[in-house]
Amino acid sequence: MNIRTLEASLRQNPGRQVRLVLPDGDPIPAEYHITEAGHVMKRFIDCGGTIRTQESCLLQAWVSEQDQTHRLTSDKLAGILAKSRVVVPSEDLEVEVEYDCCVVGQYTIEAATVTPAELRLTLGNKKTDCLAREQCGIGESTAGCGCGSDGD
Repeated sequence: MNIRTLEASLRQNPGRQVRLVLPDGDPIPAEYHITEAGHVMKRFIDCGGTIRTQESCLLQAWVSEQDQTHRLTSDKLAGILAKSRVVVPSEDLEVEVEYDCCVVGQYTIEAATVTPAELRLTLGNKKTDCLAREQCGIGESTAGCGCGSDGD
C-alpha cells in the first residue's frame, strides 16, 4: 500500500484506533508507538550486474513497557505521515512497517480493514528473490520460502 492509499484510509476513518496485524494474524500490542517515519532508498547491483534502486516510506513500530495505555489513532498517524513529507519525497512510495519482536522485521501493508472498533492494517511478509533470472538460468519464482528445509 502506498502513502496516498494509506492516508485516504486514515482520513475516511477519523478518530479510529489503528491496529497493526502481523502476517501470522497476531496483532502488534495495542500500545505501540510509531517512533520513526522515513524515506529509505536502497541502491544495489543484482547478481546479473544490473544497478537498481528501491525506495519506500518506512514506519518504525515500537512497544514501550512503561506506556501500556498508549493508542495510536488514525488522526495521529495521518499527522505523522504529514510531518514525514520533509524527508519522504513522494506519496506514491510503498509504506513498510519495521517491528522488533525478537528480531527486527520489515513488513508491507497489504490491506486496511475497518471494524467497529478499529482500522486494521494487515501486514505482509517481504520476500527475497533473484532479479536476474534469465542471466542466472533459473525459471519462475517459487511460492515457498524454503524455511526449515534441508537445502544449502
